[in-house]
Amino acid sequence: MGPCSLPDIEGRTLTHEQLRRQYRPEQVRLLFIGESPPASGRFFYARNSGLYRAMLEVFKSVDPGIRDETFLDVFQASGCYLVDLCPQPVDHLDRHQRRATCAASEELLAKEILVLGPLMIATLLRSIEPNVARAVTLACWKGQTIHLPYPGRWERLRVQFAERLRPAIGAILDNLQTTSRPQTFSRHG
Repeated sequence: MGPCSLPDIEGRTLTHEQLRRQYRPEQVRLLFIGESPPASGRFFYARNSGLYRAMLEVFKSVDPGIRDETFLDVFQASGCYLVDLCPQPVDHLDRHQRRATCAASEELLAKEILVLGPLMIATLLRSIEPNVARAVTLACWKGQTIHLPYPGRWERLRVQFAERLRPAIGAILDNLQTTSRPQTFSRHG
């Protein structure tokens, strides 16, 4: 195998993957990378996770016209896409198993990065940044990376998440507005 040749993506939870694929943009401008689907069964694309709510709030802070009902369509039209490093939940594993599972998933993520060809990547958890960096190297990907803290239960992390993400989302939505803005939202109203 060459440095950018990787195995096929496999092992993903089918129902989550089917839902995720419904929102895959034609061109991925900003690829968000999370650790794994939560063991709780909550899922960003099911609109029932804390990450979904935090991401929605950042988009709404840039464009107040975005609503919960249309957010995933806006997310997709903006060229944003969320994937996970690990295909199965890891948040219920002990620290050693969790790290080993994340390391074992790097090649799958590299293949996904290679296929999607994003312009930018945003990591959604500090602990996976080294895993994502190795996957990026395997995929021979070059571009801007945004390192975000997970916007969990701590207010200061939600604030940092929003502050670091807002400029990129503003630029993406402004660019979208000047090209082919979907009718599902309005930047100014």
